[in-house]
Amino acid sequence: MSTAIEDKVEAASKASPYITVTFRVRRFNPEVSAEATWQDFEVEIDPKERVLDALHKIKWDLDGSLTFRRSCAHGICGSDAMRINGRNRLACKTLIKDINPAKPITVEPIKGLTVLKDLVVDMEPFFQAYRDVMPFLITKGNEPTRERLQSAEDRERFDDTTKCILCAACTSSCPVFWNDGQYFGPAAIVNAHRFIFDSRDEAGEQRLEILNDKDGVWRCRTTFNCTDACPRGIEVTKAIQEVKRALITRRF
Repeated sequence: MSTAIEDKVEAASKASPYITVTFRVRRFNPEVSAEATWQDFEVEIDPKERVLDALHKIKWDLDGSLTFRRSCAHGICGSDAMRINGRNRLACKTLIKDINPAKPITVEPIKGLTVLKDLVVDMEPFFQAYRDVMPFLITKGNEPTRERLQSAEDRERFDDTTKCILCAACTSSCPVFWNDGQYFGPAAIVNAHRFIFDSRDEAGEQRLEILNDKDGVWRCRTTFNCTDACPRGIEVTKAIQEVKRALITRRF
């Protein structure tokens, strides 16, 4: 009896965890064609690994021309935001087993930004909107001689929006941004929120006026796509509504 059990245990330990998964990647190379195409790759991979691991296998072993961004690979830098099975996600945080590896897994660039090559988009318009809301502490008077202290309660007021990693997953999930790239977008508003409601900051009114523009916060249609897409769990739509309310009441 014990021998039979030991044999089963040994057989189980030898069983490979790897499965064959089809990754359907949207390819674009402006030096080759003006049109994007889909290309399938068969990858042997453990389903507990991440989509980023699969992209590495494709690039390193199958096609070195595949182009995508990544850096920390731990959900902190935000570099590898892309559409996976039609949803904005970070490739480094998306486990293959969680997205039905029995069917082809589609991977394509985020929407609303110009595709430069394969999964890489031009992030400059996104970062320009971020810069336009002045995402830094602004105070008046002389430089303080000690740290600017803040109560835990005051910090809690904007704590959620400090989590943004500028991955653009929220902004590029927004239908308004898809149709008009002039819209500031959720990420810029989130980063404005972070300082508008900071009790140490003195430029809240100025930021509110920037977002009161025709391409500002009023363009939001409250579809909640941005909240669903955020890999950091930020309540993006709630933050946008709070900025709208501050514009109406001038209380922040």
